[in-house]
Amino acid sequence: MQATTLGYPRIGRARDLKRALESFWSGERSEADLEATASRLRATARDTQRAAGLDVVPCGDFSLYDHVLDTALAVGIVPERFAGLTGLRRYFAMARGEKGGAAPLEMTKWFDTNYHHLVPELVRGQRFQLSDAAQLLSYREASAGGVARPVLLGPVTLLHLSKAPGFDPLDLLDGLLPVYANLLRVLKSAGADWVQIDEPVLALDANERLQAALRRTYDALAFEQRPKLLLTSYFAPLGDNLDLVATLPVEGVHLDLVHGAADLQPALAKIPADKVLSLGVVDGRNVWRCDLRRALTTIRTVADRRDASRLLVAPSCSLLHVPVSLGREHRLDPELKSWLAFADEKLGEIATLSKGAVYGAGAIEQELRVSDLVVACRAASSRVRNETIRARVRSFDAKSWKRKSYDARATAQRATLALPLLPTTTIGSFPQTDDIRQARAAHRRGTLDTAGYDQAMRDAVAYAVAAQEDIGLDVLVHGEPERNDMVEFFGEQLDGFAVTEAGWVQSYGSRCVKPPILFGDVQRRNAMTVDLAVYAQSLSKKPVKGMLTGPVTILKWSFVRDDQPLEATCRQIAVAIRDEVIDLERAGLRVVQVDEAALREALPLEASQRANFLRWAVESFRIATGGVGDATQIHTHMCYAEFSDIMAAIEALDADVISIEAARSDMSILSSVAGHRLNEVGPGVYDIHSPRVPDEAELAGLIRTAVRSYAPERVWVNPDCGLKTRAWRDVDPALRALVAAAKTVRAELAQ
Repeated sequence: MQATTLGYPRIGRARDLKRALESFWSGERSEADLEATASRLRATARDTQRAAGLDVVPCGDFSLYDHVLDTALAVGIVPERFAGLTGLRRYFAMARGEKGGAAPLEMTKWFDTNYHHLVPELVRGQRFQLSDAAQLLSYREASAGGVARPVLLGPVTLLHLSKAPGFDPLDLLDGLLPVYANLLRVLKSAGADWVQIDEPVLALDANERLQAALRRTYDALAFEQRPKLLLTSYFAPLGDNLDLVATLPVEGVHLDLVHGAADLQPALAKIPADKVLSLGVVDGRNVWRCDLRRALTTIRTVADRRDASRLLVAPSCSLLHVPVSLGREHRLDPELKSWLAFADEKLGEIATLSKGAVYGAGAIEQELRVSDLVVACRAASSRVRNETIRARVRSFDAKSWKRKSYDARATAQRATLALPLLPTTTIGSFPQTDDIRQARAAHRRGTLDTAGYDQAMRDAVAYAVAAQEDIGLDVLVHGEPERNDMVEFFGEQLDGFAVTEAGWVQSYGSRCVKPPILFGDVQRRNAMTVDLAVYAQSLSKKPVKGMLTGPVTILKWSFVRDDQPLEATCRQIAVAIRDEVIDLERAGLRVVQVDEAALREALPLEASQRANFLRWAVESFRIATGGVGDATQIHTHMCYAEFSDIMAAIEALDADVISIEAARSDMSILSSVAGHRLNEVGPGVYDIHSPRVPDEAELAGLIRTAVRSYAPERVWVNPDCGLKTRAWRDVDPALRALVAAAKTVRAELAQ
């Protein structure tokens, strides 16, 4: 019985990849320097996994930006607008775009996680070819020091995640399969005995289209001169796809037994005994320590019915989704820290469970006793439950969030705000300058006192408000200089949360986030955002938005407690945010934005779970926003996602204004909006994830598209997302072009 993983964090212990990428993009480092850093990170990952006692380590799981982009390039999926580019310039142009050059690929969420992947673009008659040797080089590099298993994104998942205007991307499957077959032959000739082939589309509900494609794929890849295949899915049960998986001609199957525990007994009954089973018993998506005794019982249940030499002990999914190591955490409360396991600690759990499964529980008795103690202490801790909070949350019902109709509210809001047609605004954040970061770091170190830090933040707010006034925006924001992250900021101020020093995970490319740890019942201690919002409003006669993160997004972008239903936790957060919304209104703010960027990505992969999730997600948002008067305008914002299947829920949020990311898709999101009654809509016209600075003509064209799709009096003009990752030298001209474009289209509409 061997210990293994499905993937390891790419970013490095000190976010080495982020620093290397950003230095390369700025011209401070050469391509050779970047490649050297990447090689070192891969070597460190291999060495760490082997030192932890793993028998087989993955290779090919590393990426400079995104593994879906890597796979697209490996099989020759390069849109025509990038055809004249080569090497890393082409790679990063596809990922980020270039100033004055082609727009990048669209970006969306990797299934129901907060990791973003690039969306490959397909055309009719797409030609595929094996054009990237990265997998082969990665295997040779990894196999030199021990047993390595290449990781490939499966062809069905690759096509399913791709954009194919006007046709089904799976229509191209027959042209893609020979390229995968060729790649498998190459890896076999290089010495690879096994290849891990990831098909997380198997976590989606069974449908004939996908099942037929999977059957055709693995029948076509069932030739002799290839490595053995470990078919891998994760994030949800296989459910009705299990019958298919059990009969596919692959040599091994991975089971996510954390999120798909219900699969275990059916899998043992249906999957032939001569196949290898990879048992995903350690949670690869959350940070809680594994209950070793429970996991060992699961493994023994399988081992009693299977040949142990055909079993692997593994995490539920790649460890990409958790921080690297608890070793860098020196400020976490010792009790809470004892409950946690990051990627390196999970490696130890996997190795321990493998040892216990092979040699018996007695061989790991000390580890089991410690695990039992941690499980019992966490369950009994007084820090986890607060009956006062629970009683207050139970007191909220539909009467607590009922507001008048949109039409009545809109009349009151227009009288109060007096905004022009096509009002302009931003999503909330402005650039986090070196001065802001240095002030935050100095305050954290204790070299800048609280009074000095507060003044630095007020200075940054004053700068942002003055800049917006000069640019000519209609609804302003304070710029969020005090916020390290839109979720972590609130986690620092709410009971029931803890924040880490180095708990970074990759969101996309060089973008890393540090999710707070939600371990107990939630309540607001004090007002969190009111002071700076009121200060910003004092500097302008124009309305200033109060800026908050919504309950579902805080829930989704935290490492959330696993000891109660998500609904109960989300309602607690909603009540805390409600208190803040009411305080902002009382302080004179007439526009409050409560972002639910994660609403779509939090949608369960299993269709049977979605209606219940959407019910409590909508209720949580309305609890958070339902305590204000009609004249107070409630905004929300949502990130890259496919919204068509949740439009009814978005309507039910009943936000006065919703802003959505739309620029990368050239406003195609509006096809989802058409026919639905969203009150007012701000489809983003400026793609802030790209270094490109759009001009007035480009932005005016996007605005015209928006007003053709939606009533002009209900359209707002705004960027796709917050501007914290951009520099003022890019933001200023882009926003000036945005305001000018809005004025141009206003004039056209007036005529």
